[in-house]
Amino acid sequence: MIPRLALAAALAAIGSTAAAQTAPMNSAYVTGSAGQDARGAYGQCVRTGYWTPALAAEPCDATPRASEPPVPVARAEPAAAPAPAPEPAPIVAAPRPVIEKVTLSSDVLFEFGKATLRDSGKQKLDELAGRISGANVEEVVAVGHADRIDTEQRNQRLSEERANAVKVYLVDKGLAPQLVKTEGKGESQPVTECGKMGAERASNKKLVNCLQPDRRVDIEVFGTRETSGTGSSSGAGGTGATTGR
Repeated sequence: MIPRLALAAALAAIGSTAAAQTAPMNSAYVTGSAGQDARGAYGQCVRTGYWTPALAAEPCDATPRASEPPVPVARAEPAAAPAPAPEPAPIVAAPRPVIEKVTLSSDVLFEFGKATLRDSGKQKLDELAGRISGANVEEVVAVGHADRIDTEQRNQRLSEERANAVKVYLVDKGLAPQLVKTEGKGESQPVTECGKMGAERASNKKLVNCLQPDRRVDIEVFGTRETSGTGSSSGAGGTGATTGR
């Protein structure tokens, strides 16, 4: 049987504890007499029957916090690629000075369809040789051309033979053979616009006459000559004569 004195002491302790830990009306947590949150055996807050997640409060329960926006990090822009270095301007070789540039009709130089120089052709080449006499000739280029009558193979060969005949004559007049270059273009570079004019043969005089400018030899003389009265060298500055056009 518990002594009455001990029982009285226990009841007094319970009464003091109940007085010390009270819960205000509608409070989510039990508070002590000093107003602080009451703690359980493991240090946790003691919830009341009114507690709901909406009444959760720090420090008893974690409450959702507005997330703070991340601190913006300045992002370095990539450095602009350096502008490409300008390409060097192409080196354009200065044109060679031309002493003479002349186009001679093959009808003046040769018989139709042949590559033997006529007297009239020799006279024209004599005039050219006289104009370049005494000049510093670097190169002479003779290019033969033919009309479209006959086959391409025949016209190619004829244009080469005529250019070579001009070379042989100019070499006989004193030019060094290595200075004279020849080329045949055949019928590939016509200068006329003669359409269909009947049979493509030498007996078609109308067609032969229309195609006359296509039968020619172009001659260019490169080099320098002394300018009269100055002693300096220069090109001719002109294009020479065109004969038989």
